[in-house]
Amino acid sequence: MSRAASRLLPAPLLSLALLALWLVLDGSYGLGQWLLGLVLAVGVPLLTQSLRPTAVRIRRPGVALRLFLRVGVDVLEWNWRVLRGTLARGAAAPRGAFVTVPLDLRDPNGLAVLAAIMCVIPGTIWCELALDRSALLVHVFDLHDEAAEIALIKARYERPLMEIFE
Repeated sequence: MSRAASRLLPAPLLSLALLALWLVLDGSYGLGQWLLGLVLAVGVPLLTQSLRPTAVRIRRPGVALRLFLRVGVDVLEWNWRVLRGTLARGAAAPRGAFVTVPLDLRDPNGLAVLAAIMCVIPGTIWCELALDRSALLVHVFDLHDEAAEIALIKARYERPLMEIFE
């Protein structure tokens, strides 16, 4: 991409996604909607460019695809677990708790993706990141074994993100 084009479209995939999302959500594909979508697709990335921490470089797209599929399966699995937990009574009721997960991942883009994953998986929520980025606090809907939960987060999400971004 030329220098002028990269200044106008600092995040071309984001621009394309915004245009497509605008057209799909509006449901109209007239010229006016295309023009408004193009204004948004060019304007939003330009206006938010300073908010992006660093340029994104995906080093292992195959790992990214496997992580995407893993998260999809986990969303389905945890939806079922949360449903069962909300219907459970007595001793079978869920035991929510906070877990501190030590982090090896340092890339800001990788941390942002990890935050999104933790918020998308039902039954988990990213609560706080240590100022030095060495640990994150996660709330788990139904915690049985803290060490196992930490190992699961590190193995399923953190390690692939380190392969992708670092």
